[in-house]
Amino acid sequence: MAVLVDDADQAREIARGTMQIYTNLPNYANNLRRLGFTDDDLTTISDRLVDAIVVWGDEGAVRTRVQQHLDAGADHVCVQVLPADGFNGLPLAEWGRLAPALLA
Repeated sequence: MAVLVDDADQAREIARGTMQIYTNLPNYANNLRRLGFTDDDLTTISDRLVDAIVVWGDEGAVRTRVQQHLDAGADHVCVQVLPADGFNGLPLAEWGRLAPALLA
């Protein structure tokens, strides 16, 4: 997941809105526990959990995180954009901002 917002508090709040769906699903929650996250991380959707799952910042930050996955051996990376203004349709503006950075 990616949030194109530079402010940590704002980006994490945006991320928590979507992550709440996943942390309440047993299959996702159990996988996160296997990865070392605690019940408290899941209940509060801690900064530690958000920062591990969601990249936030500018296009360069997203590109860097994608590259980290590729460097670790991924042969593809899916980027789910979480728009700053809520889900009012597709995040076309955010995709437009990210495309040049991810295609470089």
